[in-house]
Amino acid sequence: MTTPDRHAELQRLLILEEVSAVVVAKTPETAALNSSRSDLLKHVREIGKSNDLAFIVASEKIIVRGDLERYANSPAMVASLKKALAELETVERHLPLVDDPSQYRLVDATHRFPKNRKGGLPWDEARQALGSHYTRLDNLDKSRLSDDEKATIEARKHNIFQAGKLYAGRQAITLGVEG
Repeated sequence: MTTPDRHAELQRLLILEEVSAVVVAKTPETAALNSSRSDLLKHVREIGKSNDLAFIVASEKIIVRGDLERYANSPAMVASLKKALAELETVERHLPLVDDPSQYRLVDATHRFPKNRKGGLPWDEARQALGSHYTRLDNLDKSRLSDDEKATIEARKHNIFQAGKLYAGRQAITLGVEG
């Protein structure tokens, strides 16, 4: 098979895939899937509006754990999702610390170099983990997903961004830093 023939075959297969996707999109099963994804999106957005840091992080852990159990289909994806769970657990472990001035001052004291601070606050493991997870979600948004799935990823990114702001706010309160 010549290169032009291979390209023609590739084009034919891509068109066949698109036609198949259009046919599948018109089935009742796809309508049910779209409805459930819409409900999920609404719920994820409500989680972000809660302004409850522990709830946001725990909810994201549920989503990540579900992705690991149901959708992880490569060693790289399994590793990424396991790392995400470990990072979210790190955030949860920091929540009691960030609310206890005597304990959190020790964390603050170990983050004195400018590269270990952002916005005048410690760039501790919890903030690093939230930043890492945000980047992971940002990269996921670039994959081949439906519009509904991408909207849910955007809502999750918003929630993690919100969690970072809430965490930094708690740091500022605990350390007596003006925000």
